[in-house]
Amino acid sequence: MAVKVNRGRVLGVLSMTPLIDVVFLLLIFFLVATRLSREDQELDIPIPSAANAQPMTVEPQELIVNIDQDGSFFVNGEFLSESELEDVMRQSMVNNPIGQSVTIRTHQRVETQYLFDVIDICNKYGAAYSASTAEEEG
Repeated sequence: MAVKVNRGRVLGVLSMTPLIDVVFLLLIFFLVATRLSREDQELDIPIPSAANAQPMTVEPQELIVNIDQDGSFFVNGEFLSESELEDVMRQSMVNNPIGQSVTIRTHQRVETQYLFDVIDICNKYGAAYSASTAEEEG
């Protein structure tokens, strides 16, 4: 048995007038906004310059701290003690005081105390951190 669909009634109920009104309002809005932004760019304002300008901070680099199964800290290709890790964290915060981020990666079977030690160091110096656990291979 064939299903009978009355298509003429659906299109007759749908009114296009509100949709056209919205389109015209958006068009007017973008025309006005574009005109105002062009006027701001055309102002002749002398911009101050500095002859000896230098950046205040070093480009931010994410600090990655790996904690192995034995609780050893591995940063930038070398194993560090907790005090050495704290020195590295202090120096990275001096280089980038606003946005230093630290990623803490731990072995699946590491004691949580080592993770909390690194988190405490991050909190001490105000670094943003995120932690993840590496999957055990094999």
